[in-house]
Amino acid sequence: MAVRLKRKLGDVLKAEGLITEDEIVAALEQKKPRQKLGDALVEQGYITEKQLIEVLEIQLNISSVSLYRFPINEQLMELVPKELARENILIPIEQHENTLTIAMNDPLDYYAIDDIELSTGFEVKPVIATKEDILQAINKYYDLEADFSMEGEGADAPAVKLLDQILQTGVTLRASDVHLDPSEGKIAVRYRIDGMLRNDRTLPKRIQNALIARVKILANLNITETRMPQDGRIRLVIDAKPIDLRVSTLPTVFGEKVVIRILDLTNIFKKLTEIDLHAETLKQYRDVISRPSGLVLLTGPTGSGKTTTLYSSINELNQEDVNIITVEDPVEYQLEGVNQVQVNSAVGLTFAAGLRSILRQDPNIIMVGEIRDRETAEIAIRSSLTGHVVFSTLHTNSAVDAIPRLFDMGVEPYLVVSSLTGVMAQRLVKRVCKDCKTSRPVTKMEQELFEKHHIDIDEVTEGAGCDSCRGTGYRGRMAIHELMVIDDQVKKLMMNNASMREIKDYVKDKGMHFLVDDGLLKVKEGLTTIEEVMRVAIDA
Repeated sequence: MAVRLKRKLGDVLKAEGLITEDEIVAALEQKKPRQKLGDALVEQGYITEKQLIEVLEIQLNISSVSLYRFPINEQLMELVPKELARENILIPIEQHENTLTIAMNDPLDYYAIDDIELSTGFEVKPVIATKEDILQAINKYYDLEADFSMEGEGADAPAVKLLDQILQTGVTLRASDVHLDPSEGKIAVRYRIDGMLRNDRTLPKRIQNALIARVKILANLNITETRMPQDGRIRLVIDAKPIDLRVSTLPTVFGEKVVIRILDLTNIFKKLTEIDLHAETLKQYRDVISRPSGLVLLTGPTGSGKTTTLYSSINELNQEDVNIITVEDPVEYQLEGVNQVQVNSAVGLTFAAGLRSILRQDPNIIMVGEIRDRETAEIAIRSSLTGHVVFSTLHTNSAVDAIPRLFDMGVEPYLVVSSLTGVMAQRLVKRVCKDCKTSRPVTKMEQELFEKHHIDIDEVTEGAGCDSCRGTGYRGRMAIHELMVIDDQVKKLMMNNASMREIKDYVKDKGMHFLVDDGLLKVKEGLTTIEEVMRVAIDA
């Protein structure tokens, strides 16, 4: 066993001047049970994971490695049990003579190193890798000995392990969706991460039936029905986090395609201060939703974060003396103290029918998942006129477009004018990776764009690409918003059949920030890029 000079992480970080003793004490007080100091410091924002890895490289003379590009020897998995690997966030990657190279998130974990040396007889050479890299590698390389050649019932066991791996990887990568795509000779596993689909691996065609049957069993779907689409849900705990999975199957010529939406229940319950609203927009939005009655609409395409904003708004207003009832399709998350109704068209429980019943339940605040037709729109509007705050969503491109959409549904203009108090449109943009962000001067074209929107700026931030973001320069997403407050003048313009251009010009003169304005302000703050803002928002 090698003799090592054992140093503590806190001492190493202090020696490099990255953190103070007071900050270490504060981090230790706030850290979760059994959480390592390094993880706590990164999670609480004292340092980035890249800074942590660089310090350990320099101070301990230990090299770092990118596992997603490293040719890992799969046979080495037999030397280190999966439980030990997951618990200590490490994985064996290479063996040369009597030396076993172990990729570790914490190379100062001497207990784990000693355990491996005692159990294997090898001398351990630690290298550093990111936590996400290691967890994904564990999910990918362990249990690969499962015999996928088995047919029928015998294939169930490997299918169970394989699905566990696929879902674990999805959660580790913070994917929003998992796609199981069958083709003629194989089945592809893809993940949607930060809005972009990414290929992960291909599986042999012979595992397809057992794998899809396993998904259906968990989701309480009919495993014998393969010719019709089916929808279901699964509730699991993965990495000590409660996860809701929405399952959708679709018959294709090569078998059933499965899409699993991952809903991380720890991420949805955000406060209004945590959903990226600018200070002025937050103040205006709070004023809109705290009125005693009125219709508040959220607009944007599917997957633009409307549900998160809706639930944040409901959370803000959820008090003991308030009766909140929702009618949703589907109920995305269960909210404490909120009465939630699931739409069931098969038995006649539509949005409109549910909304009518809700009004007899003495509500203060009503949330309608989506306004899809005239009937639902009219009941929602009349509810807001009889002393209720009503939240709902519409699929429109901008806040202003919500007005003609309601008119097009056949709702009387005077009803819209009387009820509507505010419309917020939003989109999701990718965040610049914190670990590899760099700054550069703005170009002449960019300068002109910012000047057009009355924003002074000298430089913009971009991601250079690193292991943390898989070379993309982006990691995570954030929302950009525009809020149109319906004041008396907007109501007057609506009643006089003013064009949308006239309404837009008026709210612009009043100082409303449109999606592009909000996005460019976030570019100035170094949070996203011009390309991302222009990808999702039209410069009006």
